[in-house]
Parts: sequence; structure tokens; C-alpha cells
Amino acid sequence: MADRRRPGRRAGRPALPRADRGGGWTGREFEVEVGPVAHGGHCVARHEGRVVFVRHTLPGERVRVRVTEDRHPGFCRADAVEVLTAAPGRVGRPCPYSGPGKCGGCDWQHVDPAEQHRLKAAVVREQLVRLGKLDADDPVVTGLAVEELPGGALRWRSRARFAVDRAGAPGLRRHRSHDVVVLDDCPITVEPAARAVLSRRWAGAGAVDVSIDSTGAVTTTRLDRRGRPQHSEVLQAGEELPREPAGRAERRAGGRDWEVEGTGFWQVHPAAADALVTAVASFAAVGAGDTVLDLYAGAGLFGGALAPAAGEDGRVVCVESDPGACAAADANLAHLPQAEVWQGEVDAEGLAELLAELGTPPDVVVLDPPRAGAGRAVSRLLAGTGARAVVYVACDPAALGRDVAAFAEAGYRLAAVRGFDAFPMTAHVESVALLVPASS
Repeated sequence: MADRRRPGRRAGRPALPRADRGGGWTGREFEVEVGPVAHGGHCVARHEGRVVFVRHTLPGERVRVRVTEDRHPGFCRADAVEVLTAAPGRVGRPCPYSGPGKCGGCDWQHVDPAEQHRLKAAVVREQLVRLGKLDADDPVVTGLAVEELPGGALRWRSRARFAVDRAGAPGLRRHRSHDVVVLDDCPITVEPAARAVLSRRWAGAGAVDVSIDSTGAVTTTRLDRRGRPQHSEVLQAGEELPREPAGRAERRAGGRDWEVEGTGFWQVHPAAADALVTAVASFAAVGAGDTVLDLYAGAGLFGGALAPAAGEDGRVVCVESDPGACAAADANLAHLPQAEVWQGEVDAEGLAELLAELGTPPDVVVLDPPRAGAGRAVSRLLAGTGARAVVYVACDPAALGRDVAAFAEAGYRLAAVRGFDAFPMTAHVESVALLVPASS
């Protein structure tokens, strides 16, 4: 077992008590001029020589802030509790539960959707420059935009996890807190899914997962206080009483239906899967006879969408660690003889074994890693394959930036990137990047 002890402290520098590690500003109020947007749903301000990360504000505003957390010598966190000079992009919040001290589920309910797109693009560009080591004047950086998806800024979330308090009341947590804000609605969640959870009490549960599929069926899964699934129910469209799940949920993307586990991973925004498949296919440019490696494949969305272009002489290998997702991918790819599903971890050791077993290097690699990214070791191994195109689907701009830098060290360059507003009213953004050999 790995040694999980913390590294020893340098002699002569005793640790400060946790409450004293910051500046003692928690609860303090003061006025600031708000600077640029930063990764994480806040903007950057400065006060008395310290950085203040402020939520519920916009660049260019003057606001009164209240410090909510002060644990570090160099910075603290605060909420904008009064707007003294508003930015043009500020609007009224459509959700009554949003705002300072309230629900932490949305970052930008106070921001016009078009301005949200501009802010998200600025965040992705900043991460590519700061962490990806790209030049700020690189055309790939300057040309980056975040594209709107159909459906508007509300009622788009088709899959969610709601917390449950000790009395069994469902809601969402306050920002950076375990406190549950009890809700009677969540305006960004598809209405039948929100109603299925928020109209009930869930005694003894720690959380409830919910999703709605393309047929209108709503699946709820009760979790215990350790996050372990306990019980699932499905309410079919038009039915009044829930029943035991009869099978997998249905999703539609790329002109066909896909099976997934009831509350298993799928893009949250109903239009996101289509948009991402189109972007991935365009960047991958798969041709007949190509070998395609689809990593973190989930239910096989990207591999299944690219397999027809590879043709009967091609090969598409989808790699996924979750057994349930692998079973769904097997079903989704059963009609594609050139596609296969391998169950395994996408880490340095597992990937090295996979590449050796593959026999021939891939022509195209598609990867959709979790929020932490692929990591330096996996990125360098993939660059070592010499694939003509690596298509990277990222849900976190910082992870994308770090992995772009790792690929660059191994001889690949960022050739193109597109952003998609798959999470309106939040600071999250989905990106699709194309990496190619630097010599190409």
C-alpha cells in the first residue's frame, strides 16, 4: 500500500492553526473593484494587497463583498452582497434560490446568457495560455468561442444529484458547504425530473440521483449517506406510479438511439451529445480502414458514431472501466462488427498494456476523461503512438490546459478547439480539442 502520510514540515516553520492560516477576514465586509473572470465561477478582485475571489459578480463592477472563507495567506473567498455599479451583462436571477448564501448549484444566474458565453470563452483561453503554455496571440486561442446549444438557459439539466437533509427533505448544498438548501423546484432541471425528487421526502437517504431519457421516462436512484446506491424506480411518461426499472434508459444522438444505465453517465444537456459527436467526427476525420481508440468510452457514443466511417476494414476499440457502461456499450455497438469494447482502467499501466495488445498503433485517438483530465503520463503515452489526430473532449478547462502542455512536450500541438455551453447558468463549459503531431 502506498504511503499516504503527509510530507514532513521544514524545520523552524511550525504549522499555523487552521483558523489562523488566512488573514482573519471571515465575515468582514468591504468594497472592491472587480477584475477579470477566473476558472471556478468567480471573478478576481484585490483588497489591501490580497486576492479576493468573488462570486455573484461580473468583471468591471464595483461591489460590497462579505468574506465567506479565509484559510490562505494570499487569498480569501467572498460573496458580492451589494452591487454598487453594475456591469451591462447583469440580469435578474430567474431562480429564487440563487444568490449569496443560498444554493450553490448555479454560479451565473445573474449573468445574461450571451455574456456567459463570452466569460466561459475567456476562462478557456486563460487556461490554455497559463497552463497549456500557448501564446496569447495564437490564432487557436484568439479564435476560440463558446457556442450556444439549443433549448435556452433553463430546464436543460436531464440528470442531477440532489442532496437530502437529516429530515429527508431534498435540495442542493450551499457553495463549499455540507448544508442542504431545501428546494421546491430547480429551474435548470427538466421539470418532470425535478418534480420526481423535490415533491417527495426521502427519509434515511443521503442523496437522490435522477435522470430523464429521450422517451420521457424518469429514473430515480436513492443513495445512502456514503453515496452507495440503495434502490431505483422508474416513472414512465404518462404513468402515475413508479415501478422497478425494466431495463436501460434510452438516449438519442447522432441520428440513432443509445442505451445507458438509468442514471448512468450521459451528457447532461439534451443537445450536448449531438453537438459533441459532430465536433469529434469533424476533428477525427476517420477514413476507411482506420484504427480508432476511444478512451473513457462510457456507453460507446463516440466510438459508435465513428465506426461507420472506419468501414468493415477498420477497427474501433472502446475502453471503459465501469462494468455497467461496458454492458451498455456492448449493446450499442452490437451491430458494428468493426467495433469492440474492452473493460479496463485508462491509466499509464493499463494503457501501456492496451497499446501492446492492440498490435498496431491507432490512427485516431478520442478521449473523454473525467474532470481531473487524462494526466501527464497518459498524455505522453498517447503522443507516443504517433496518431495523426488526438481528439480530446474536456469538461474542465484547467485539466485541458495541463494535458495540452503534456502533449506539447511529447511532440503534439493544439490545432483547433471549440467550446460548447453545455451547462448554462453555471461556470462549467465543455470543450473539444484537436491535437496533431507538431510536424504535420
